Order: sequence, then C-alpha cells, then structure tokens
Amino acid sequence: MKNSINACVQICHNAQVKAGWWTNVDVFAPFVIPAKLGLIHSEVSEAMEGDRKDCMDDKLPHRKMVEVELADAVIRIFDLAGAMGLDLGGALDEKMVFNAARLDHKPENRAKDGGKRY
Repeated sequence: MKNSINACVQICHNAQVKAGWWTNVDVFAPFVIPAKLGLIHSEVSEAMEGDRKDCMDDKLPHRKMVEVELADAVIRIFDLAGAMGLDLGGALDEKMVFNAARLDHKPENRAKDGGKRY
C-alpha cells in the first residue's frame, strides 16, 4: 500500500503545484502548515454537513456531497504530505498494523463499560 499511497501523494501535490497553490509559498513558513490543516478540517466539516443533510454535491451532482468533500480532504492531505516530503504511505501501513493489535480497537473491548463507542 505504501508505494500506491505515496504515488497518489505525488500526483495530488504535483497537480496543486501546477495549479499555482504553492507559488511563492514556503511550506515551513509560520502559519502555512496550520492554514493547510485548517483547509483539510473545512473539507471534513463540509463532508459532515453533506452527510447530515443527505445532499448531493453541487459540482458533481451525480455524487453525494459527503463523498466529494472526503475526496477534497484526501486531496488536501496528500498535497500537504507531498509538500512536506512525508512518507504518508509508510506511516499509513505502520498505523494499520499498530491499530490491528490495539486492545481498545477490539469489538469486545469497545463493548465494555467505558469502552470506545466511536
């Protein structure tokens, strides 16, 4: 999975560079990363609103808004990871393995009093 995720990171980041979103922007300048993280958050919030209202997307009207906004969030995440030179694919692989072994991620433990419900 690592290589395919990292390939998607590069595709998304390169598209954003080509579109001019990184022109004269130093990714490590103050507030650039927080601003990009805020944009990711806004896409997730829009996905929640689309799901809450069960809306179709206004730009891709054949798709649910939640689906399109989650795609926007992934694009923004991949773009930022590419700009920062992160190994997002490797981190995702490692995190999946780690989560698979977590006791608090087992259904029987989540069902207990005080267990994680979501």
